[in-house]
Amino acid sequence: MSSKHHSLIIGAVLAALLLLVCSIATKAQTTTSVDWSAMDSVLEKVREDYHVAGFSVAVVQKDSLLYSKGFGFSNYEDKLPATPQTLYAIGSSTKAFTAGLIGKIFGDSLSLDDKITQHLPALRFQDGRESQVTVRDLMAHRTGLSRYDLSWYLFNTSNRDSLLARVQYMKPTADLRTTYFYNNFMYLAQGMIAEKMTGKSWEDNIRTHFFNPLGMSQSNLSIAAMKADKNAALGYTVDDNKNITYMPYYNINGMGPAGSINSSVAEMANWLKVWLNGGKFNGQQILPASYVQEAMSSQMVMAASLPTSKRPDLHFANYGLGWMTASYRGHYRVEHGGNIDGFSASVAFFPSDSVGIVVLTNQNGSDVPGVVRNLISDQLLGLSYVNWNTRGVEQDSAETEIKPLEEDLKQVKGTKPSHLLADYVGQYHHPAYGQLEIRFENGVLKTHLATKEHSLEHYHYDTFTLRERSTDKEKKQDDDEAQKITFHTDFDGNIKSAEIDLPESFEFARKPAAKEVSTKDIAAYVGQYIVGNMKITITAKDGIIYMDVPGQKNYETVSQGNHNFKIKDLAGFAIRFEIDETSARATNLYAIQPNGTFVAKRINE
Repeated sequence: MSSKHHSLIIGAVLAALLLLVCSIATKAQTTTSVDWSAMDSVLEKVREDYHVAGFSVAVVQKDSLLYSKGFGFSNYEDKLPATPQTLYAIGSSTKAFTAGLIGKIFGDSLSLDDKITQHLPALRFQDGRESQVTVRDLMAHRTGLSRYDLSWYLFNTSNRDSLLARVQYMKPTADLRTTYFYNNFMYLAQGMIAEKMTGKSWEDNIRTHFFNPLGMSQSNLSIAAMKADKNAALGYTVDDNKNITYMPYYNINGMGPAGSINSSVAEMANWLKVWLNGGKFNGQQILPASYVQEAMSSQMVMAASLPTSKRPDLHFANYGLGWMTASYRGHYRVEHGGNIDGFSASVAFFPSDSVGIVVLTNQNGSDVPGVVRNLISDQLLGLSYVNWNTRGVEQDSAETEIKPLEEDLKQVKGTKPSHLLADYVGQYHHPAYGQLEIRFENGVLKTHLATKEHSLEHYHYDTFTLRERSTDKEKKQDDDEAQKITFHTDFDGNIKSAEIDLPESFEFARKPAAKEVSTKDIAAYVGQYIVGNMKITITAKDGIIYMDVPGQKNYETVSQGNHNFKIKDLAGFAIRFEIDETSARATNLYAIQPNGTFVAKRINE
């Protein structure tokens, strides 16, 4: 056979293969026509079954909006309807924006494997692993540091430097790149890397690089902006009796890069279009195409997630860069959920099918975004019917049928605290969590955690139960659900620390609150005292007592009441004055030290 005939045959084969590939590609990007009016009824049934105040949905295909609608209410009390323009907190769906910001700033070089010491030297780990951690490790949740979420959630602060500094006191759970541990602090770090590289705040960067070019003019990044917007939804939760209850906004601006975006499905639809069009929106390259491919590819195995007999078509669970990847009934899905007080979200797209779905709801910790996403996905992709709604509701009902024993067998009955309640008052500190203040008001110990006031109710010995307080009514939790706080004493019998189950136990060192010293008592203390050949001088300034020891320093003291003072800079050292009631002056000063107590007598001037 001649070379000419060979060329004709090869050309014909290549042409046939090309037609086949084009046919497969076309088939992969073809979606089934959906009866959206019928879908309206299905989604309204979901809202009713899950007792949702409201939710909104948008569906896109390539660069077109196929469907958008609101269900229920953005404000349940005033019956204001939810719409595609309703603003919701999207929680951790923010992470794809923060990771995308890194991808955009790094550009086509994709220097994601740079060591973090090069870009954020302030990020330190307890074991020094920062010398090996890369930017990609932060993005893929593979640093080996577990969540520590209660550090930022219960002990909230708007100071990002302060939050980042806590990381070095958190004990890593696994070696680097061996185990997937979702960690919000690592997304805080990415936001701070962007701040350092651009000289602009994370918020300004998000507006400049994403909100402005995508026409997301209504979307915002703060609770203050949320409160000021007439389209903002209020947050809600559902109690055990299926009552819809208002839940206040929670300001997490300090951890903003991990989850503080507020948006609508109408504007989030534009964000999905970027991901379905190789990083482009309206012809403008919003994200580098190379980054888009990296971000929606598997970077870290989350779990084995093997097929099961009940669901053989749902399998593999990996993390990309700000996205989770999975096989959904034979289709490659990229998705990220979000949860923050009063709100839940799901932002998902199928890159091979060129469709995306965003579901936002004002229900706390809700399954609804996932249920709605699946119901719409099945219709779009022409898949066999699965009643995801019934499946979720039945599972929820089964869980509520299991009741714990009413009697708490762990509690030791008939005990009492070792100290007066007022003795537990003070500031408590842990470097990985921050400050905890215990107060004594109207005969009750109180503290503030996250957005809620708590009272300390005696449980047994020096252990107390933390009870959420409400202006309307007490919110009573079961003892096995409520957090416990246990106080510890030092060798002198003083309260030295408080241990909280978070869920690991962490001990907060106590810094006793200083008590005000009266002018009369100050006059009684001031003077010179002698022990052996050493003279101790007591002075006062601005209501604070100082002890001047020759050859050492002038020590500041902290009043503990009843003429007792701790030495501020010396742990285990204290002084106590003995007062003569007749002369109204201190006659003796007792120096209480680890090696004993020594009496210094006043020198009569």
